Amino acid sequence: MSELTTTARPYARAIFELASESGKLTEWSETLQFMAAVASNEDARRLLDNPKLTKEAAGEILIKLCGEQIDDQAQNLAKLLAENSRISVLPEISALYEELKADAEGSADVQVTSAFEMSDAEQAKLADALKAKLGRDVNLTVEIDESIMGGVIIRAGDMVIDGSIQGRLQRMTQALNG
Repeated sequence: MSELTTTARPYARAIFELASESGKLTEWSETLQFMAAVASNEDARRLLDNPKLTKEAAGEILIKLCGEQIDDQAQNLAKLLAENSRISVLPEISALYEELKADAEGSADVQVTSAFEMSDAEQAKLADALKAKLGRDVNLTVEIDESIMGGVIIRAGDMVIDGSIQGRLQRMTQALNG
C-alpha cells in the first residue's frame, strides 16, 4: 500500500461516513473530484507549495480557487487538509472515496486497457463476465494502449488481471531468468 493511500484513507472514510449519514454521496463525489482537480492543477500546485505560505493561507487559497463549487463542509475539509499539510493528497482521497461509494452502491469501477478498439458487444460481454466474477454491477472505462501488443489489462480496485501479450512476455522473461 502506498504512503499516499495510507495517508488518504482516514480522510476518505470520514468523508464517506459524513456523506452517507447526510445522504449526499453523489454531491461529495462531485465535490472531491472538483477539489482534487483544482489541487492537481500545475499552477495551483506551484502556488500551494510555496514554502513562504502559511498553512492557514494555503487553506484559504484552496477555498478561493474552488469558489462557490464547494460548501461549508468542503471548506472545512480544505482548512483541515491545509492544517495537516495534506492538500496534495486530495486526488487519492477522491479515488478512495469513489471506491467506498461504489462498494456501498454494489458497483465496481473497472479500468480496461486494450491494445485495440473494443466493440460495444465485446465490452458488454466483458462487463457481464466481470459482474459474475465480482458479484456486483460493473462500470467499464476502456482505454487504448497499443504498447501492450494484444489482449487486455483489467483493473478493479486492488485486483489486476494482466492478459496482455506484453505482460505474458514479461512473465516468460522472468521465468527464464529466475
